[in-house]
Amino acid sequence: MYLKNIYLEFSRLSEYFKSLSLLIARILVAYGFYEPAMMKWQDMKSVAEWFGSMGIPFPTLNAYMAASTEITGVVLLTLGLFTRLISMPLIIVMIVAIVTVHLGNGFSAGDNGFEIPLYYMSFLLIFFSHGAGRFSLDHIIFGEKN
Repeated sequence: MYLKNIYLEFSRLSEYFKSLSLLIARILVAYGFYEPAMMKWQDMKSVAEWFGSMGIPFPTLNAYMAASTEITGVVLLTLGLFTRLISMPLIIVMIVAIVTVHLGNGFSAGDNGFEIPLYYMSFLLIFFSHGAGRFSLDHIIFGEKN
């Protein structure tokens, strides 16, 4: 019984780190989307051609949609604004990236496999289910149960 009480107290205290860990994770994931989004915006024509070469329908439209989703995700995740909402389209971008680019290379990130996009999807699922945490505009605007 004593061990159980110690563990319950430890669990209660660890709750204080929930919002801090969500903030750190949001910033890291946002940073991870930043460079790919900026590379797409710098040469959209090449991205559209690349999308077309992979058989993605409407490659120009999809290149703009992916880049727009990614850069919007960077801003919203950093601010913690509409975090649950932006997580879903970012998950879809990661699914498309896995299926079209990474899946054939296996799991390992070193081989351009699907490891990193899978990690991003996992974090985005956490943001979708838990929200942005206390250190966010979502919390300020929408309150505790955002």
